[in-house]
Amino acid sequence: MDQSKAQDRILKLREDLNRHNHLYYVLNQPLITDFEFDQMMRELINLEKGFPEFIDLNSPSQRVGSDLNLEFAQVKHNYPMMSLGNTYSREELEDFDLRVRKVVTGEFEYVCELKYDGIAISLTYINGKLVRSVTRGDGERGDDVTRNVKTIKSIPLKLTGSFPSEFDIRGEIFLPREGFDKMNRQREESGEQVFANPRNAAAGTLKLQNSAMVAKRPLDCFLYYLAGNALPSPYHYESLVKAAEWGFKIPLKYMKKAENIEEVLKFIEYWDTGRKTLPFETDGVVIKVNSYEFQKQLGYTAKIPRWAIAYKFKAEQARTRLNSISFQVGRTGAVTPVANLEPVSLSGTVVKRATLHNSDQIQSLDVRIGDWVYVEKGGEIIPKIIAVDLNSRDATSVSFNFLQNCPECNTPLMKNPEEAAHYCPNTYGCPPQIKGRIEHFVTRKAMDISIAEATIDQLFRHKIIANIADLYKVEYMQLVMLERFAEKSANNLIESIENSKNVPFTRVLYALGIRFVGETVAKKLARHFGSLEKIMLASAEELMNVDEVGERIAGSVVEYFNHPLNKVIVEGLKSSGLQFTMRENETLSLSQKLLGKSFVVTGSFEKISRDELKASIEQNGGKNLSTVSSGTNYLLAGIKPGPDKIKKAEAFGIPVISEDDFTELLK
Repeated sequence: MDQSKAQDRILKLREDLNRHNHLYYVLNQPLITDFEFDQMMRELINLEKGFPEFIDLNSPSQRVGSDLNLEFAQVKHNYPMMSLGNTYSREELEDFDLRVRKVVTGEFEYVCELKYDGIAISLTYINGKLVRSVTRGDGERGDDVTRNVKTIKSIPLKLTGSFPSEFDIRGEIFLPREGFDKMNRQREESGEQVFANPRNAAAGTLKLQNSAMVAKRPLDCFLYYLAGNALPSPYHYESLVKAAEWGFKIPLKYMKKAENIEEVLKFIEYWDTGRKTLPFETDGVVIKVNSYEFQKQLGYTAKIPRWAIAYKFKAEQARTRLNSISFQVGRTGAVTPVANLEPVSLSGTVVKRATLHNSDQIQSLDVRIGDWVYVEKGGEIIPKIIAVDLNSRDATSVSFNFLQNCPECNTPLMKNPEEAAHYCPNTYGCPPQIKGRIEHFVTRKAMDISIAEATIDQLFRHKIIANIADLYKVEYMQLVMLERFAEKSANNLIESIENSKNVPFTRVLYALGIRFVGETVAKKLARHFGSLEKIMLASAEELMNVDEVGERIAGSVVEYFNHPLNKVIVEGLKSSGLQFTMRENETLSLSQKLLGKSFVVTGSFEKISRDELKASIEQNGGKNLSTVSSGTNYLLAGIKPGPDKIKKAEAFGIPVISEDDFTELLK
């Protein structure tokens, strides 16, 4: 291809990819499959490599991120990013309304918007191209995170239509609940510490210095305010309507114009309940005067605009006493402090324990044994201590010092400067870590062995098993000698262990519990190399040729198989007859009939198991999702399906299909 044709093709590919990005991530109306999109992207990347004179920093190809680690530069905002004043009551909102009416003459409108629980961002566009992305910082200056923001698919790199030559647009970068849950499941599976809440996860992701890592996380962005000298309308709401036409993801369906404070209060009342069904976190409502002219008249205080205010939804809290702090050691050695509380009712449940996350949180709260503390459900799910009632503190209380040694094996704890958690480095000698790996090995998604944690503990304490390979040496007579073990339960366990030898290689690899290797990465490694022997012989560089395997995962895999004890365990598993190679039917795709389609499977089935259904979906080009969202194509429901999943499917208008319907799809 000559230079002229290459340039034409590159420009056409960029235009098409930008359009499809907008259709998929902003309008939720994809016109092509993921495979077709990837093919176009691959062609663009190859052409840009072949003709580097046409490389453009705003090309869609730049969204894949970079492996370079760069410090974030501090830059000054074009327009200060003010904080909003907060209010928690009807009376305070009515006071705000009175203050506005004292300044503004004549009729005016408010605009009500949801307050998104994410990270504020300011985007600068010049001649329709994204040139800079800056965090709020102190309001005057923030971190330049442009490289990371360019990986977020819902943020356009290039605009369409007629727009001002230069302007800023503000918004919130956040993690949708489904993406957050998926990330935490993957982190738990791979032995990493889970994120406390979506906001913290989004903030941490945006500040990663490796933009390639940012690109792999499902960040999203809503835009909600324009700043500049030549805006498309004299009104805030109408300007955002125009901005949506340029390609921005403007949450218009979560916004409403209100003629008076009563309509504002109705909007708040509706979303105080309705927010619980949203696919993202929101912690309140923002109320703004719609007219830019009236905004100018109202002006600012030293820190906040007088023309806007935030109403915060009340999070349910409870006050109770902290009786003690205990410590849990996970299978990866992470040591987590847990607050043991006087039982207290919170959001309809009795709370007895709350997470304290790590030593940094204990220190920042200055929490002490015997303190009266305030407990809140973080994200309305996980109880956490948010504050100490210092007025009720006993004068004789002393500061709490974090453990220096492992509570289980007494090994001195370690703490990496880059990580918040302390961990026990005695990986192969610390009982909870050993038992944790065995507990992971037998889970349904791994080897699916029907054995309780209490039984594993019994076997471990009686020195019948010391690692995962020892499970296959357990004998009937050893079991019936144990407390609460009858003939039937012993036979059932022996049979379950024997049946696990038929579990496919992808799940066996996941079951090994290699740090950072979750279900998805295990499948990709197994399918790429085909056998455990080849994975064990692979170098870090060869492992990194596999999709989604970076330096950290590759290093962990190499380290695992280089350890002498793991080599012995693997040999023991091999001699027991486990599947360490891919079967032919696992490596072949049956068809691409379900390409671009995503499924959630719920309930039990008569003709085929859930796992076989999920395998069939993947082998025919489809995707399996764990939760129902607007991006789900089908809910495949069997006997006794999850009621919440059915409700969500109905709310999103997603077809609910049966086992027979699925069979028809494949025909």
